[in-house]
Amino acid sequence: MPNAALLPRLARALLAGESGVDAIVARASQALQTRTTAKNASALMGRNWRWLRPLARRYVDAFAGELRPRKREVVEFLLRDAGFQRAWAKYFDELHIAHWLGDPQRMQPVPAAAEWPLPVIETDSDLAAWFNLTQDELLWFADLKGLTYNNKNSRLGHYHYRVLTKKSGTIRLIEAPKSRLKALQRRVLAEILDKIPPHRAVNGFVPGRSARTFVGPHVARDVVLKMDLRDFFPSISGVRIQTIFRMLGYPESVADLLGGICTNAVSRRVWDESAGEVDPQRLWEARSLHSRPHLPQGAPTSPALANICAYRVDCRLAGLARAAGAEYTRYADDLAFSGGRDFKRGVERFSIQVAAILMEEGFTVNHRKTRIMRRGVRQRLAGMVANEHANVPREDFDRLKATLHNCVRLGAESQNRTGHRRFRAHLDGRVGWMEFVNPAKGRRLRAIFDRIAW
Repeated sequence: MPNAALLPRLARALLAGESGVDAIVARASQALQTRTTAKNASALMGRNWRWLRPLARRYVDAFAGELRPRKREVVEFLLRDAGFQRAWAKYFDELHIAHWLGDPQRMQPVPAAAEWPLPVIETDSDLAAWFNLTQDELLWFADLKGLTYNNKNSRLGHYHYRVLTKKSGTIRLIEAPKSRLKALQRRVLAEILDKIPPHRAVNGFVPGRSARTFVGPHVARDVVLKMDLRDFFPSISGVRIQTIFRMLGYPESVADLLGGICTNAVSRRVWDESAGEVDPQRLWEARSLHSRPHLPQGAPTSPALANICAYRVDCRLAGLARAAGAEYTRYADDLAFSGGRDFKRGVERFSIQVAAILMEEGFTVNHRKTRIMRRGVRQRLAGMVANEHANVPREDFDRLKATLHNCVRLGAESQNRTGHRRFRAHLDGRVGWMEFVNPAKGRRLRAIFDRIAW
């Protein structure tokens, strides 16, 4: 069995190859010689072995057309390679490492990402400088070893937490990054993630798209199918996020650190404070889901990363919808499909196919929220009614109008029955939503809102 020192170094030599077998062989040859031939030589292990070129070819064949492998994957390849094992057994006494000159990996994006204007960051020190951090600070914020997970002092953590319980009994955890980490995440969003074009079906958290563009394709259709993804953000693991950054071309160590900046694992102490307020089974499920690195709901990078992770499923669902004569759009974890008579006849079977695709791609459908809405019932999506044209539900408009009138007559505090700390901002937001969906109705409500004596 090859020793522990040789395999990672040979793997690193193979990973350093950028342009095919010859480049890999040239670099690996330097890594596999036994004596120093020049001051700048790499790890030296003998001579230019005859078995080296076939090994490099097998390596290229094994990983051709795939994302650049991690170092551990190359080590596993070497351990499984019969030719390398024979060479190791035959030349055991001659193979050793004198010293190692480690060339950093270069940016190597997948073909689709080659033209995207991404910043070139090839080493950990480059990343620290890009963030204006020391390397120790970078390691602290990325927290790849989970040092803050078991720390009992919440002041040393990078997030503020708020546990919310929905009417259905399910739990939502808001993970708001503290100011310094949020600044790092915003830079990742602005200079890396915003450079990646979204799928045309995505309407959430994309400039120029909104809930209206999400609902628009489904207006006045014979049938609308609405589906919901369960635990959308926390179900996306830290490993998937690191893979995204590797796909963009960043070397393994840089991709891991960027993934650490954008993900979080929640300590058990966060849940202990809410243990008596929620259902124990629900609490256990939420705690298990959030205990591993995941996309935090509350980080500025999470929506963009979730959209990127869902790109493949968006492609598959758009293709499935096209084959069924339907339209498909997605707004975060809300999926909508709509079509005419042909689609209406097979919509139940279609929903099963959608659920199967989502499961294959690592997502789960919240079946309790699946709705098949035919023309004769209210077709409601993203808080709008889509039967004839996108509009606010009549009862929502009437209820808000009555609340505003009562605020004018009786005072705002009399209507703050749920104890909103920022009741004025709350009402302002609801009026703004009405203005966004139906400008004419929104102007009427805004006129009433402006008469309230705050």
